[in-house]
Amino acid sequence: MPIVREALGLVSYHAGNWAEALSELRAVRRMTRTDNHIAVIADAERALGRPERALDLAKEARGSDLPRDVEIELRIVAAGARRDMGQLDAAVVSLQGSDLDPAKRDPWSARLFYAYADNLAAAGREEEAIRWFLTAAEADDEDETDAADRAARLTAGEEPEDDAAELEVDEPADEALDENDELEDDTADLDDEAEDDTVELDDDEAADEALDDNEADELEDDTVDLDHDGPADEEPENAADELEGDADEIADDADEAAGEEPRAPESDDAVGDNPDDQPGGKAKDD
Repeated sequence: MPIVREALGLVSYHAGNWAEALSELRAVRRMTRTDNHIAVIADAERALGRPERALDLAKEARGSDLPRDVEIELRIVAAGARRDMGQLDAAVVSLQGSDLDPAKRDPWSARLFYAYADNLAAAGREEEAIRWFLTAAEADDEDETDAADRAARLTAGEEPEDDAAELEVDEPADEALDENDELEDDTADLDDEAEDDTVELDDDEAADEALDDNEADELEDDTVDLDHDGPADEEPENAADELEGDADEIADDADEAAGEEPRAPESDDAVGDNPDDQPGGKAKDD
């Protein structure tokens, strides 16, 4: 939407983000087919070290039906671009015109007077610069500039060379800035929600990892228990031997109760094929 990009462009310009401002405001110029921000675009080109492009934009707009305030701002930017290119006298001349009248009090008068004094100072014409700085201070009812301070410093001989206090292009952008503040708030809310979702996701992942670790520990404990239970497989044999011994004792007790001698335990060595060898047996007659 043009209004959104316009707000972003103006905020970027006032924040000194020249490249972003240039990109956004060029897009607005294409979409709206208007030159309402051409002075800002030209000033951004100049700030990026491309004064010749700023002059090209000023030439493009020459003769077009620009609002008067935009036209004055573009003249100020073009004068600054000429000064950047070392054309100091040309910068001074480019600002001269019917609007450069000390008696005028148009909305742009203070800024035009200040820019003219600034370029006079850059060209070494200090007395004229002081006079125009004072004129700018008188016209500056809203304290947009430091014109009075500049005049005082020049009078005291404290103004160093190239001490050019740059003016940002004046833009009636309050509504656009308010809308951009709302957009920034919405963006911040979205960022907070995204961060919360990320934290929850991280917590879920951590919980899953902890659960996997616990399951692995339980599986390892079960394996160890099985290893310890391994020798128990031998217990059935011992149990069988004990049962067999108990059966023999019961049989012996039964024999005693019947008046018979207890049976001797069976042994492979004690038992033979000859009946005479049987315990308690009698040999047959020949």
